[in-house]
Amino acid sequence: MAKAVAGYWLIMMQTEKSCEPKQKAPLPPLVWATSVVSFFTDFSSELIYPLLPIFLTTTLGLSRQFVGLIEGIAETTASFLKIVSGRLSDRAGMRTPFVIGGYSLSAVARPLLCVASSGPQALFLRFLDRFGKGVRSVPRDALINDCVPPEIRGRAYGVQRAMDHGGAIAGSLGGFVLLHYLGVPTRTVILLSAIPGALAVATVFMFVRDVKSCPPATEKKKDISVRAALPPRMRVYLFVLVFFALGNSSDAFLLLRAKQMGVATAFVPLLWAALHVTKVIFSVYGGNLSDRVGRRRVIVGGWLVYAGVYAGFAFAVGATAAWLLFIVYGIYFGFTEGVEKAFVADIVPREVSGTAFGAFNLVVGLCALPSSLLMGRVWDSFGHRYAFLLGASLACVAAVLLLALVRESQRVKV
Repeated sequence: MAKAVAGYWLIMMQTEKSCEPKQKAPLPPLVWATSVVSFFTDFSSELIYPLLPIFLTTTLGLSRQFVGLIEGIAETTASFLKIVSGRLSDRAGMRTPFVIGGYSLSAVARPLLCVASSGPQALFLRFLDRFGKGVRSVPRDALINDCVPPEIRGRAYGVQRAMDHGGAIAGSLGGFVLLHYLGVPTRTVILLSAIPGALAVATVFMFVRDVKSCPPATEKKKDISVRAALPPRMRVYLFVLVFFALGNSSDAFLLLRAKQMGVATAFVPLLWAALHVTKVIFSVYGGNLSDRVGRRRVIVGGWLVYAGVYAGFAFAVGATAAWLLFIVYGIYFGFTEGVEKAFVADIVPREVSGTAFGAFNLVVGLCALPSSLLMGRVWDSFGHRYAFLLGASLACVAAVLLLALVRESQRVKV
């Protein structure tokens, strides 16, 4: 597995060197504005997200099953709303109302968790937070696509993801400092998440505007189904994506495995922060690389890194190995998160990009639950080694199918 990943990496690097150097066009101000919004939003979210399970079980006295119910409903809501908001933004020819509404709703609901005193209240507020995410995410991604030329799409989405992960680092470390060094109560930390949330909403109001080149869908397109709105190549890509998504279980299993390998509980937040550092570094690099050598090659490289990391967790021992694997795991995110969005934008017409992004997120979201259930069942029944090797195998299958079935867009010069 390691030799296969290294070999593919070498081929990709040689391809990059063979490309003619080009002068890079500057990113539009709108890309930077949405990236700053993502930074503040993830700062706010990650300030409290690592604390939520403890807050819900210890402070509110909820069972683990109820916590799972809260998170399951919240994430499923976000996944289904992404296809709806993307479709509606295409038909309206406007993105910003969805972006403003989604960020505003989350910025209000998230800090209100500090006053929750029961399970139903926490469920409702968490639902509103994820409702806002479902409303804003796809129109924001489509808005970036509206304002950037194809040759710098990878870089644009890479910068947006890097800023998002930068906010996650700031939030995780901020929560650690507030709790462990300043002794701030958990409810107060949750309330303080309102500050970066407010900065995110203020940035949206001041700097995020619709792009005039985003036309509303025609009357004929308004009535066609989501399936008919997506070109055949996009539908094949979604089919391939199912194989990878079914092996892409919750990162909670990686944290459990890291603890099993000897990482102390007190260092888990720092391990999580280290992962996000790698994400920041490779998100920009992965986006730039995809602009030069093509999206498909970079995505396949990322999926092979994922397979290598999962194979590593199957066989590695010791806390040091866990740290190294988590750091390498960030390369997978850097090579896929932004690049996959750029690839979607490459293979669909701009006027249905919101629908396409929504379908992409819906497939990933719908596979999240069965993939995690499958991972947990195999782990419980046959041990961690078989569970992680299953994830690695599905990633390799998806990589082969992507190369075999989905053509690279002509808009990306290889």
